[in-house]
Amino acid sequence: MHGGRARGKEGRQAKKLPERLGGAAGRASIPRTRDPHIPCPDEDQDQDEDKVLASPAGGASKMLWNHLSIFVVVTGIALGLRTSEEPVSKSKICANVFCGAGRECAVTEKSEPTCLCIEKCKTHKRPVCGSNGKTYLNHCELHRDACLTGSKIQVDYDGHCKEKKPENSAASPVVCYQTDRDELRRRVIQWLEAEIIPDGWFSKGSNYTEILEKYFKNFDDGDSRLDSNEFLKFVEQNESAVNITTYVNQETNKLLRGLCVDALIELSDENADWKLSFNEFLKCLNPAFNPPEKKCALEDESYEDGAETQVNCNRCVCACGNWVCTAMTCEGKNQQVPFQEQPEDKLTEEELARYVQELQKHQETSEKIKQMTTKDM
Repeated sequence: MHGGRARGKEGRQAKKLPERLGGAAGRASIPRTRDPHIPCPDEDQDQDEDKVLASPAGGASKMLWNHLSIFVVVTGIALGLRTSEEPVSKSKICANVFCGAGRECAVTEKSEPTCLCIEKCKTHKRPVCGSNGKTYLNHCELHRDACLTGSKIQVDYDGHCKEKKPENSAASPVVCYQTDRDELRRRVIQWLEAEIIPDGWFSKGSNYTEILEKYFKNFDDGDSRLDSNEFLKFVEQNESAVNITTYVNQETNKLLRGLCVDALIELSDENADWKLSFNEFLKCLNPAFNPPEKKCALEDESYEDGAETQVNCNRCVCACGNWVCTAMTCEGKNQQVPFQEQPEDKLTEEELARYVQELQKHQETSEKIKQMTTKDM
């Protein structure tokens, strides 16, 4: 009996222990702030929660909750640190990378450094003239343009580029490039196609071949061939076809027109007599015919249309597959000679030099004849 009462007393004391932990004394140690929006739980609810926390299962739940809270906080801090470290990592990757002028370091998707053209230069004004004759706002713009175009451009001098002297352009011969030849041909074909008349109900029209045959007979002198002069007269029947204004001087444009007519004759002159039969004339102006692109040969090398080379004080230009050179006297002031020929293909530099000398001799002969004619008058 005494043992039972003793155990009962211990049990009552053990039962009162959590009540003292969660009673008024426990609450007095932690001041509470009353929030009007949050209802205050009653004491019975506090006692129930204290009982749950005092049990083994309640302690495990509290530990699990604490671990989850710590995990969320640590993960958030780690993500924040990672975001703040991204620019730093880029600077670290590009720290020891040197990119040339006009380029800057960038990071690839694999976090590897690479050099790319500068996306945007600063707008400070310090004009420079490039070796390509173009003025740039500053050095950065020059090197950036060189990077984007893949060309080598150097700073020629500070400041805006100066205009080139007009005498430099006079050193080049007047030539008909392939683009000039093809443009003249396109205009002539467009003019002829506009004269096509379809057949009517009671009348016969004119097709493209019949129109060409009509013009061929009108300008042929009777030998069934069109030479360069006859071809030029035919072309001059249409103003839009001959209105090629590549040069400022109209006399030079007139000379260009004749050179392009020679280039058109060369396209379909199968027997190389510098005259076109009707079949050759028809082939030359056939809209379905695609003129070939010819190159100039010199010292076992091929040069594109428009390429230039220097021979002493004369300049030679590749035009429609032929070298066309000036004939200037190299003593004193250079004077351009209004006579040009087209040398044969596959010339050596020595042969090209001899060709220029022949042009100079021809000019001297022409000057003597002109002087004799003046004296006779």
